[in-house]
Amino acid sequence: MAKEEVEKKGITVKKAENFSEWYTQVIEKTEFVGYTSVSGGLAFRPDGYFVWETVQRAIDSEFKRIGISNVYFPMLIPEHLLEKEKEHVAGFAPEVAWVTHAGKSKLEERLAVRPTSETIMYESFAKWVRSWRDLPLRTNQWNSVIRWEFKHPTPLLRSREFLWNEGHTVFASRKEADAERDQILGIYEKALKDYMALPGIPGMKTDSEKFAGAEASYSIEHLVPDGWAIQGPDFHSDGQKFAKAFGIEFINKEGKKEFAYQNTFAFTTRELGTMIMIHGDDKGLILPPPVARIQAVIVPIYTDANKESVIKTARELAKKLQGSVRAYVDDNDAYSPGWKFNNWELLGVPLRLEIGERDIKADKVVAVRRDTSEKRDVKMKEIEKEVASLLGEIHENLYRRAKKFMDENTHEVNTYAELKKVVEGKHGGIAQGGWCGDAECEAKAKEEIGAKITNMPFDAQHKAKGRKCVVCGNAAKFMANFARSY
Repeated sequence: MAKEEVEKKGITVKKAENFSEWYTQVIEKTEFVGYTSVSGGLAFRPDGYFVWETVQRAIDSEFKRIGISNVYFPMLIPEHLLEKEKEHVAGFAPEVAWVTHAGKSKLEERLAVRPTSETIMYESFAKWVRSWRDLPLRTNQWNSVIRWEFKHPTPLLRSREFLWNEGHTVFASRKEADAERDQILGIYEKALKDYMALPGIPGMKTDSEKFAGAEASYSIEHLVPDGWAIQGPDFHSDGQKFAKAFGIEFINKEGKKEFAYQNTFAFTTRELGTMIMIHGDDKGLILPPPVARIQAVIVPIYTDANKESVIKTARELAKKLQGSVRAYVDDNDAYSPGWKFNNWELLGVPLRLEIGERDIKADKVVAVRRDTSEKRDVKMKEIEKEVASLLGEIHENLYRRAKKFMDENTHEVNTYAELKKVVEGKHGGIAQGGWCGDAECEAKAKEEIGAKITNMPFDAQHKAKGRKCVVCGNAAKFMANFARSY
């Protein structure tokens, strides 16, 4: 392949110098996702969809372990159902795509393409729940949704169609419903850490940022390398709002009728974009080993004279690793070993194993880590143990350095000037400070410096006592994280 073709395939900008263009090139030049002729609609290629499948299975397994069952409801929602809960509808109105015709015939009632499923599901919940014995009702569905309001979609971060789980649960009491919050957020945090090597900050959203129709919303927030925050998984305490709108009521143990309490929660493919942003580098993707479709690529290095024997040994190595490691032998003779090295680095494969005639004679391979570029000789007799160990080290390192970045770029502030300095600084970041709870202070920070309150972190609320609001100077009720946010 010509030099200019190699350069075209690789990333041509520095992540630290032009983050937006870097992200665009990574999306376009890797085999993770692909563009389609639908604006804001992506095709998930095998590497990208493998990440989603892996995390999906992990979360789904945990949901089932705690008693949540999967269901599925139609993607088309009659307009009269969507209008039953006014606050909820108002929050999604600009985003709804409508089906108005079947062939040439106009439908009697418009059908919304699912922006979320509360309205279609809760009509059925009202029929399914009759007695306290029917509760709790804990359901989840894996599907896609359409949200069409924005003009400039960003791949994975703001796609018009995205994949997610939407959990919908019903309880007899507020206490039972509230107890589910930490359980679900804990499952999400564990999946983020154990599979995607992503740290996050759990906390409560402000009223202006909460989910339409919810009493309270909670989120796990990430910080990406350009200094901006991005929302991760969320959980919503819906109280009895939807129950009253849809008639989800039951006969309690005392024989009296009352409305149920509900929760909703979601984990989306936005996390794939967050993972790319946080872990990727100037060479391209870096995939955490648990979610990499190919965990170790074996690159045989040969001449015409020893090609057959080297490739044979490489395939035997792959077979030896089979069952414990997802390994692949790149024996394509159309490209040089150097081109292959660069290509597999671009695609983010966690570990590269190089093997040539000299390595075979020395009974070893050369292992190259994608996260640090560190090279290490590994004896063939120790290959299974060493490869597993290296993959574990890579995952731990990815998480550790992402957490270090988040911690080092979260700054406590006491004044508006300090808040502004952090948010408008060269590296951005999270400014954590007191907030009085007044929506006007929240709006002022957002309008003047572009910093919204991402959430009020659970682990920082003890610091609020005795502090002042960083915007107005009045007594603080909460500790809030301010940041520019996607």
